Amino acid sequence: MNALSPLRGRPAAERLATRLLGAGLAAAAYLLFLPWDLRNRAETPGAINETSPVSDADIAFLVATVLALAAYFGLRDRLRWTLPVVAVPPAALLFTSFATHEPPDASIWPVAWAVFVMAGCAVVLAVAGFARQFRVESASARGAGGWSRSA
Repeated sequence: MNALSPLRGRPAAERLATRLLGAGLAAAAYLLFLPWDLRNRAETPGAINETSPVSDADIAFLVATVLALAAYFGLRDRLRWTLPVVAVPPAALLFTSFATHEPPDASIWPVAWAVFVMAGCAVVLAVAGFARQFRVESASARGAGGWSRSA
């Protein structure tokens, strides 16, 4: 069994397990690389300048992990499964993080969340679509309705 073989021809339990593992990895990457409370806060009490609790390296690692998962599922699975498996877990965790913390006076988190989610979903779909171009076509798959370059 090949780790890059199409999920379409695999048993239902294997497809479900692979998709759940992918969603779990996407959620784990979010939880590992981003703090729970993403609101800006002052470095010290009474300070005028605020700082973000997220470092550039954490964001880079999260983006790299999500893009790798998008490429993997774009190559291996149907394109329509990429968003629920790769993009939805981090988006749901981000929404939960914003919704469970007390908002500041002029909170724009719903707008920020929507922008981040739409941009993230677009990038995940673009990477998955690009990865689909590198699917390997076999003669038996072409005749059995399997992978094709146009699928």
